[in-house]
Amino acid sequence: MMILYYNNYHSKTALKKLLFFIALLLIFTFFHCAQKPSSLPRSTPEAEGVSSTALERFIDAVCNSEHEFHSFMLLRHGKVIAECWWNPYRPDLKHTLYSASKSFTATAVGFAVSENKLSVKDKVISFFPEDLPDTVSTNLSEMSVADLLSMSAGQQPDPTYEVAAKHDNWIKAFLSTPVIHEPGTRFLYNSAATFMLSAIVQTVNGEKVIDYLTPRLFEPLGIEEIDWETNPSGMNTGGWGLRVKTEDMAKFGQLFLQKGMWQGKQILPALWIEEASSIKIEQAPDATQARKDSSDWLQGYCYQMWHSRHNSFRADGAFGQFILILPEEDAVIAITAETPDMQSEINLVWNYILPAFDVVPLPADEDALKKLTDKMAALALPIPKGEKSPMESTLSGKTFDFETNANEIKCAGFTFENGSCQLALTINSTAYGLLFGSGRWLYGETTKFGPYLAGAFRNNRVGLPPFKVAGSYYWSDPNTLVLTLRYIESPHTETIQCRFEQEKLIMDFEESFRAGQKVMTCAGQMRK
Repeated sequence: MMILYYNNYHSKTALKKLLFFIALLLIFTFFHCAQKPSSLPRSTPEAEGVSSTALERFIDAVCNSEHEFHSFMLLRHGKVIAECWWNPYRPDLKHTLYSASKSFTATAVGFAVSENKLSVKDKVISFFPEDLPDTVSTNLSEMSVADLLSMSAGQQPDPTYEVAAKHDNWIKAFLSTPVIHEPGTRFLYNSAATFMLSAIVQTVNGEKVIDYLTPRLFEPLGIEEIDWETNPSGMNTGGWGLRVKTEDMAKFGQLFLQKGMWQGKQILPALWIEEASSIKIEQAPDATQARKDSSDWLQGYCYQMWHSRHNSFRADGAFGQFILILPEEDAVIAITAETPDMQSEINLVWNYILPAFDVVPLPADEDALKKLTDKMAALALPIPKGEKSPMESTLSGKTFDFETNANEIKCAGFTFENGSCQLALTINSTAYGLLFGSGRWLYGETTKFGPYLAGAFRNNRVGLPPFKVAGSYYWSDPNTLVLTLRYIESPHTETIQCRFEQEKLIMDFEESFRAGQKVMTCAGQMRK
């Protein structure tokens, strides 16, 4: 090629230009190939028919609401057009999905169905002959995989706590639960039923759901560094316990929006996507139309997904974890949060984002885009602040021993230095070192369990890596130290209030989703 070029132009200068062009091309090719293939393509809101100003209004509405958002990502036409994290949450961190995990478990069932390893018509008892009760009722014998998928197993009340908190063999406990109603006829949200789907997938494939999904779902989508809790028998919990990044949530939603197609390859049959995202049962058939019109939890239930208003459907996890798919708008929204009112949270999407979708690209608006980008980059959750206390120098290096208490907290020591507080906390026989910054976050890891909705379940969080945390502290008065510990790969925060009275210490522990309720209190005496 170079010889032809030289012969045509008879110029060393032209040859140098060509060599320079080739070098640039090689550099571009190298960096293009070296880019992380797992990343979704990016674009601007206006290029994909969305107003940056409208998205800025959405962000303002979130910040002025009761909801504590941790991340937000919006895809339009397969491209990320807005993404933000509220510091100390970050794009490289996983986040506990709670029940949004269920949609991934159902997808594992979909792969197994596509590989002819099971059918949704298969009876549940057929997979577990060793775990059946002495008497198998007619309703239990009729319970199918489809009934588990559609939350219509026929049990009442929800047996999840009884199964997961009181038994090591969850399969046997589930199958021993009375099936009151004919399966498939009544909706009852039942996370233990989703665990049974996980158990079925492992039974027919010989590997946990996370391992089964890795070459089929996670690797094709470039989803990495995930983890998923297991039960005492080594099976993924299915209905909860999965942790992935915000962009991974968005990818999962985009896969469903694209009917199982990913980068030109059909990795999950379109027929399964249609089946999994179509309504199978009504949650409350007798509800008034007015009530249905105002609720995204009364639009019908699919296969481990909720149908939503505006012809959308979603994966949905406690405290506001959403993967929202809007086929009519060719859009996907991923949100992680901690909120007391999930309906109010999703209403923000309907009120601010839905009206912003246009059918054609909009004119570029650099000023509006810059305002939106700058605002998203500056998002941060407030850091509690207060006055410094002279108690810091008095307490630094001191340890308090606690009276016998139900939580087995043995002692607590404090070290203050350069605007930081290190808490040395011994629970049972394990010592934990936790770091807190004054007016700032200090980051670390701990094996200490934090607040968790499934904390009473057996084996919960066993085997997970140390938990990433961000800590800050302030003095609410000269004798009261308040420690804020955010578990930044979960929705939740722990607050520890320490009241010092002469040589005594009272410690109160609160969890963010039980606001205002002390989950434990203990009293200690300064060690001599």
